[in-house]
Amino acid sequence: MNIPELLKDNRNELKFSFEVLPPLKGNGTESLFRTIDSLKDYQPTFINITTHHSECVYLQLDNGLLERRRVRRRPGTVAIAAAIQNRYQIPVIPHLICAGATKEDIEYELLDLQFLGISNLLLLRGDKAAEDRRFVPTPGGYAHTTDLIKQVNRFNEGFFVDGTPIKHPGRHFDYGVACYPEKHEEAPNIEQDILHLKEKQDLGAEYAVTQLFYDNEKFYQFVDEARKMGVTIPIVPALKPFAKLSQLTVVPKTFHCDFPKELTDRALTLKTDEDARQLGIEWSLRQVEDLKAHGFCHVHFFTVSAVKSVQAILKEIYGK
Repeated sequence: MNIPELLKDNRNELKFSFEVLPPLKGNGTESLFRTIDSLKDYQPTFINITTHHSECVYLQLDNGLLERRRVRRRPGTVAIAAAIQNRYQIPVIPHLICAGATKEDIEYELLDLQFLGISNLLLLRGDKAAEDRRFVPTPGGYAHTTDLIKQVNRFNEGFFVDGTPIKHPGRHFDYGVACYPEKHEEAPNIEQDILHLKEKQDLGAEYAVTQLFYDNEKFYQFVDEARKMGVTIPIVPALKPFAKLSQLTVVPKTFHCDFPKELTDRALTLKTDEDARQLGIEWSLRQVEDLKAHGFCHVHFFTVSAVKSVQAILKEIYGK
Protein backbone atom coordinates (compact mmCIF):
# COMPACT_ATOMS: atom_id res chain seq x y z
CA MET A 1 0.00 0.00 0.00
CA ASN A 2 1.35 3.47 -0.83
CA ILE A 3 1.65 6.23 1.74
CA PRO A 4 -1.23 8.44 0.50
CA GLU A 5 -3.57 5.47 0.93
CA LEU A 6 -2.30 4.88 4.48
CA LEU A 7 -2.83 8.55 5.31
CA LYS A 8 -6.43 8.38 4.10
CA ASP A 9 -7.38 5.77 6.69
CA ASN A 10 -10.30 7.47 8.45
CA ARG A 11 -10.79 5.27 11.53
CA ASN A 12 -9.93 8.20 13.82
CA GLU A 13 -7.18 6.17 15.45
CA LEU A 14 -3.92 7.91 16.24
CA LYS A 15 -1.11 6.67 13.99
CA PHE A 16 2.52 7.66 13.85
CA SER A 17 5.64 7.43 11.74
CA PHE A 18 9.22 8.41 12.43
CA GLU A 19 12.45 9.46 10.77
CA VAL A 20 15.91 7.96 11.23
CA LEU A 21 19.43 8.80 10.06
CA PRO A 22 21.62 6.38 8.14
CA PRO A 23 24.61 5.37 10.27
CA LEU A 24 27.82 7.33 10.06
CA LYS A 25 30.34 5.88 7.64
CA GLY A 26 31.87 2.77 9.16
CA ASN A 27 29.56 2.59 12.18
CA GLY A 28 27.35 -0.32 11.12
CA THR A 29 23.61 -0.68 11.68
CA GLU A 30 23.43 -1.77 15.32
CA SER A 31 22.44 1.63 16.74
CA LEU A 32 19.94 2.23 13.95
CA PHE A 33 18.27 -1.12 14.51
CA ARG A 34 18.14 -0.49 18.27
CA THR A 35 16.22 2.70 17.57
CA ILE A 36 13.73 0.89 15.35
CA ASP A 37 13.45 -2.03 17.81
CA SER A 38 12.49 0.41 20.57
CA LEU A 39 9.60 1.84 18.49
CA LYS A 40 8.41 -0.95 16.19
CA ASP A 41 5.99 -2.58 18.63
CA TYR A 42 3.85 0.57 18.49
CA GLN A 43 3.21 -0.26 14.81
CA PRO A 44 4.53 2.73 12.87
CA THR A 45 2.83 3.45 9.57
CA PHE A 46 6.16 4.07 7.85
CA ILE A 47 9.80 4.96 8.50
CA ASN A 48 11.58 7.85 6.76
CA ILE A 49 15.30 7.59 6.03
CA THR A 50 17.19 10.84 5.54
CA THR A 51 20.01 11.41 3.12
CA HIS A 52 22.77 13.98 3.42
CA HIS A 53 24.93 16.30 1.36
CA SER A 54 28.65 15.66 1.32
CA GLU A 55 30.64 18.18 3.33
CA CYS A 56 34.07 19.74 3.21
CA VAL A 57 36.77 18.62 5.62
CA TYR A 58 40.39 19.70 5.87
CA LEU A 59 43.02 16.97 6.11
CA GLN A 60 46.57 17.69 7.21
CA LEU A 61 49.18 16.46 4.73
CA ASP A 62 52.65 15.18 5.58
CA ASN A 63 54.10 18.58 4.64
CA GLY A 64 51.89 20.31 7.20
CA LEU A 65 49.57 21.91 4.66
CA LEU A 66 45.83 21.38 4.71
CA GLU A 67 43.95 19.79 1.84
CA ARG A 68 40.22 20.41 1.35
CA ARG A 69 38.20 17.34 0.44
CA ARG A 70 34.52 16.53 0.18
CA VAL A 71 33.37 13.67 2.40
CA ARG A 72 29.99 12.01 2.64
CA ARG A 73 29.62 11.03 6.28
CA ARG A 74 26.32 9.14 5.98
CA PRO A 75 26.32 7.11 2.76
CA GLY A 76 23.95 4.29 1.91
CA THR A 77 20.41 5.70 2.23
CA VAL A 78 19.06 3.37 -0.48
CA ALA A 79 20.73 0.31 1.03
CA ILE A 80 19.60 1.24 4.55
CA ALA A 81 16.02 1.68 3.34
CA ALA A 82 16.13 -1.79 1.80
CA ALA A 83 17.65 -3.29 4.95
CA ILE A 84 14.93 -1.79 7.14
CA GLN A 85 12.12 -2.92 4.86
CA ASN A 86 13.57 -6.43 4.63
CA ARG A 87 14.17 -6.74 8.36
CA TYR A 88 10.96 -5.20 9.68
CA GLN A 89 8.43 -5.40 6.84
CA ILE A 90 7.49 -1.78 7.54
CA PRO A 91 7.01 0.63 4.61
CA VAL A 92 10.07 2.84 4.15
CA ILE A 93 10.40 6.27 2.58
CA PRO A 94 13.94 7.21 1.60
CA HIS A 95 14.62 10.90 1.04
CA LEU A 96 15.72 11.82 -2.47
CA ILE A 97 17.42 15.21 -2.61
CA CYS A 98 18.88 17.67 -5.08
CA ALA A 99 21.81 18.61 -2.85
CA GLY A 100 25.04 16.95 -3.84
CA ALA A 101 23.51 14.91 -6.69
CA THR A 102 23.54 15.12 -10.46
CA LYS A 103 20.58 14.13 -12.64
CA GLU A 104 22.39 10.87 -13.41
CA ASP A 105 22.99 10.19 -9.70
CA ILE A 106 19.27 10.61 -9.08
CA GLU A 107 18.41 8.34 -12.01
CA TYR A 108 20.58 5.54 -10.64
CA GLU A 109 19.02 5.96 -7.21
CA LEU A 110 15.59 5.56 -8.80
CA LEU A 111 16.71 2.43 -10.62
CA ASP A 112 18.20 0.93 -7.45
CA LEU A 113 15.05 1.68 -5.48
CA GLN A 114 12.91 0.14 -8.20
CA PHE A 115 15.03 -3.03 -8.19
CA LEU A 116 14.57 -3.23 -4.42
CA GLY A 117 10.80 -2.83 -4.58
CA ILE A 118 10.77 0.55 -2.80
CA SER A 119 8.23 2.86 -4.40
CA ASN A 120 7.57 5.60 -1.83
CA LEU A 121 9.81 8.69 -1.74
CA LEU A 122 10.12 12.04 -0.02
CA LEU A 123 11.46 14.57 -2.53
CA LEU A 124 13.47 17.49 -1.15
CA ARG A 125 15.92 20.10 -2.27
CA GLY A 126 18.10 19.38 0.75
CA ASP A 127 20.07 21.77 2.92
CA LYS A 128 22.85 23.95 1.65
CA ALA A 129 26.36 22.72 2.25
CA ALA A 130 27.71 23.86 5.61
CA GLU A 131 30.46 25.91 4.00
CA ASP A 132 28.11 27.76 1.61
CA ARG A 133 26.19 30.94 2.42
CA ARG A 134 23.34 29.93 0.10
CA PHE A 135 22.23 26.78 -1.65
CA VAL A 136 24.48 25.98 -4.60
CA PRO A 137 23.24 23.23 -6.94
CA THR A 138 25.67 20.53 -7.93
CA PRO A 139 26.85 20.94 -11.55
CA GLY A 140 24.49 18.81 -13.61
CA GLY A 141 21.96 18.78 -10.78
CA TYR A 142 18.97 20.81 -9.62
CA ALA A 143 18.35 23.98 -7.64
CA HIS A 144 14.70 23.27 -6.81
CA THR A 145 12.53 20.39 -5.65
CA THR A 146 10.15 21.05 -8.53
CA ASP A 147 12.91 20.09 -10.99
CA LEU A 148 13.51 16.86 -9.07
CA ILE A 149 9.77 16.15 -9.16
CA LYS A 150 9.76 16.59 -12.92
CA GLN A 151 12.55 14.04 -13.32
CA VAL A 152 10.67 11.50 -11.17
CA ASN A 153 7.53 12.17 -13.20
CA ARG A 154 9.38 11.51 -16.46
CA PHE A 155 10.83 8.33 -14.98
CA ASN A 156 7.30 7.26 -14.01
CA GLU A 157 6.22 7.97 -17.59
CA GLY A 158 8.93 5.61 -18.86
CA PHE A 159 11.79 7.92 -19.85
CA PHE A 160 15.35 8.35 -18.69
CA VAL A 161 16.67 11.84 -18.02
CA ASP A 162 18.18 12.03 -21.50
CA GLY A 163 14.82 11.24 -23.09
CA THR A 164 15.61 7.61 -23.91
CA PRO A 165 12.60 5.30 -23.41
CA ILE A 166 12.89 2.78 -20.58
CA LYS A 167 12.47 -0.65 -22.19
CA HIS A 168 10.83 -2.21 -19.15
CA PRO A 169 9.38 0.49 -16.88
CA GLY A 170 8.96 -0.73 -13.34
CA ARG A 171 6.61 0.21 -10.56
CA HIS A 172 5.41 3.82 -10.38
CA PHE A 173 6.94 5.99 -7.62
CA ASP A 174 4.62 7.82 -5.22
CA TYR A 175 6.07 10.79 -3.39
CA GLY A 176 5.55 13.46 -0.81
CA VAL A 177 7.33 16.74 -0.10
CA ALA A 178 8.22 18.96 2.83
CA CYS A 179 6.36 22.04 4.04
CA TYR A 180 7.02 24.73 6.64
CA PRO A 181 4.37 25.95 9.11
CA GLU A 182 6.58 28.93 9.97
CA LYS A 183 7.81 29.28 6.35
CA HIS A 184 11.05 28.19 4.76
CA GLU A 185 13.97 30.41 5.74
CA GLU A 186 14.47 31.50 2.13
CA ALA A 187 10.82 32.33 1.39
CA PRO A 188 9.94 36.05 1.46
CA ASN A 189 6.62 35.32 3.20
CA ILE A 190 4.31 32.45 4.12
CA GLU A 191 2.04 33.06 1.12
CA GLN A 192 4.89 32.59 -1.34
CA ASP A 193 6.00 29.49 0.50
CA ILE A 194 2.51 28.01 0.23
CA LEU A 195 2.45 28.82 -3.49
CA HIS A 196 5.57 26.66 -3.85
CA LEU A 197 3.80 23.86 -1.99
CA LYS A 198 0.79 24.24 -4.29
CA GLU A 199 3.11 23.99 -7.31
CA LYS A 200 4.58 20.74 -5.97
CA GLN A 201 1.07 19.39 -5.43
CA ASP A 202 0.07 20.33 -8.97
CA LEU A 203 3.12 18.51 -10.31
CA GLY A 204 2.14 15.32 -8.48
CA ALA A 205 3.08 15.44 -4.78
CA GLU A 206 0.52 13.40 -2.87
CA TYR A 207 1.17 14.56 0.69
CA ALA A 208 3.41 16.91 2.67
CA VAL A 209 5.31 16.44 5.94
CA THR A 210 6.01 19.55 7.99
CA GLN A 211 9.20 20.82 9.49
CA LEU A 212 9.15 20.45 13.27
CA PHE A 213 7.10 22.93 15.30
CA TYR A 214 6.20 23.50 18.95
CA ASP A 215 3.22 25.82 18.55
CA ASN A 216 0.14 24.00 17.26
CA GLU A 217 -1.67 27.27 16.57
CA LYS A 218 0.94 28.21 13.99
CA PHE A 219 0.43 24.81 12.35
CA TYR A 220 -3.35 25.26 12.24
CA GLN A 221 -2.97 28.75 10.77
CA PHE A 222 -0.63 27.37 8.13
CA VAL A 223 -3.03 24.57 7.18
CA ASP A 224 -5.99 26.97 7.02
CA GLU A 225 -4.07 29.34 4.74
CA ALA A 226 -2.84 26.45 2.58
CA ARG A 227 -6.39 25.15 2.14
CA LYS A 228 -7.59 28.63 1.15
CA MET A 229 -4.83 28.75 -1.47
CA GLY A 230 -5.82 25.42 -3.01
CA VAL A 231 -3.58 22.90 -1.23
CA THR A 232 -5.70 19.78 -0.83
CA ILE A 233 -3.14 17.02 -0.16
CA PRO A 234 -2.76 15.57 3.36
CA ILE A 235 -0.44 17.63 5.58
CA VAL A 236 1.32 15.50 8.20
CA PRO A 237 2.40 17.34 11.38
CA ALA A 238 5.94 16.48 12.49
CA LEU A 239 7.25 16.87 16.03
CA LYS A 240 10.57 16.58 17.82
CA PRO A 241 10.45 16.48 21.63
CA PHE A 242 12.39 19.23 23.35
CA ALA A 243 15.18 17.34 25.13
CA LYS A 244 18.10 19.61 26.13
CA LEU A 245 18.44 23.06 27.63
CA SER A 246 20.77 24.07 24.81
CA GLN A 247 17.94 23.54 22.34
CA LEU A 248 16.31 26.76 23.51
CA THR A 249 18.83 28.62 21.37
CA VAL A 250 19.93 25.94 18.90
CA VAL A 251 16.52 24.80 17.60
CA PRO A 252 15.12 28.23 16.61
CA LYS A 253 18.35 29.02 14.75
CA THR A 254 18.68 25.63 13.05
CA PHE A 255 15.05 24.89 12.20
CA HIS A 256 13.65 28.42 12.04
CA CYS A 257 10.75 27.79 14.39
CA ASP A 258 9.70 29.56 17.58
CA PHE A 259 9.16 28.14 21.03
CA PRO A 260 5.80 29.22 22.50
CA LYS A 261 6.03 31.56 25.49
CA GLU A 262 4.69 28.96 27.94
CA LEU A 263 7.27 26.36 26.88
CA THR A 264 10.08 28.93 26.97
CA ASP A 265 9.10 30.26 30.40
CA ARG A 266 9.00 26.77 31.86
CA ALA A 267 12.26 25.71 30.21
CA LEU A 268 14.09 28.74 31.59
CA THR A 269 13.37 27.57 35.15
CA LEU A 270 14.96 24.14 34.60
CA LYS A 271 18.41 23.12 35.83
CA THR A 272 19.23 19.86 34.02
CA ASP A 273 18.79 18.22 30.63
CA GLU A 274 16.77 15.47 32.27
CA ASP A 275 14.30 18.09 33.47
CA ALA A 276 14.20 19.42 29.91
CA ARG A 277 13.56 15.95 28.53
CA GLN A 278 10.62 15.42 30.88
CA LEU A 279 9.17 18.79 29.91
CA GLY A 280 9.63 17.89 26.24
CA ILE A 281 7.73 14.63 26.67
CA GLU A 282 4.89 16.43 28.45
CA TRP A 283 4.75 19.18 25.81
CA SER A 284 4.77 16.77 22.88
CA LEU A 285 1.99 14.73 24.45
CA ARG A 286 -0.07 17.90 24.73
CA GLN A 287 0.65 18.66 21.10
CA VAL A 288 -0.39 15.17 19.99
CA GLU A 289 -3.63 15.25 21.98
CA ASP A 290 -4.51 18.68 20.63
CA LEU A 291 -3.67 17.65 17.06
CA LYS A 292 -5.94 14.61 17.34
CA ALA A 293 -8.74 16.79 18.74
CA HIS A 294 -8.37 18.95 15.62
CA GLY A 295 -8.64 15.94 13.31
CA PHE A 296 -4.94 15.25 12.68
CA CYS A 297 -4.66 11.56 13.47
CA HIS A 298 -1.22 10.91 12.01
CA VAL A 299 1.86 12.39 13.68
CA HIS A 300 5.44 12.10 12.44
CA PHE A 301 8.39 12.14 14.87
CA PHE A 302 12.00 13.19 14.35
CA THR A 303 14.05 10.83 16.52
CA VAL A 304 17.57 12.29 16.35
CA SER A 305 18.72 12.82 19.96
CA ALA A 306 15.15 12.08 21.06
CA VAL A 307 14.59 8.32 20.72
CA LYS A 308 13.89 7.71 24.41
CA SER A 309 11.55 10.68 24.52
CA VAL A 310 9.60 9.45 21.49
CA GLN A 311 9.40 5.99 23.07
CA ALA A 312 8.04 7.49 26.31
CA ILE A 313 5.44 9.47 24.35
CA LEU A 314 4.28 6.39 22.43
CA LYS A 315 4.14 4.34 25.64
CA GLU A 316 1.86 6.96 27.16
CA ILE A 317 -0.32 7.13 24.04
CA TYR A 318 -0.66 3.40 23.45
CA GLY A 319 -0.39 2.21 27.05
CA LYS A 320 2.31 -0.42 26.58
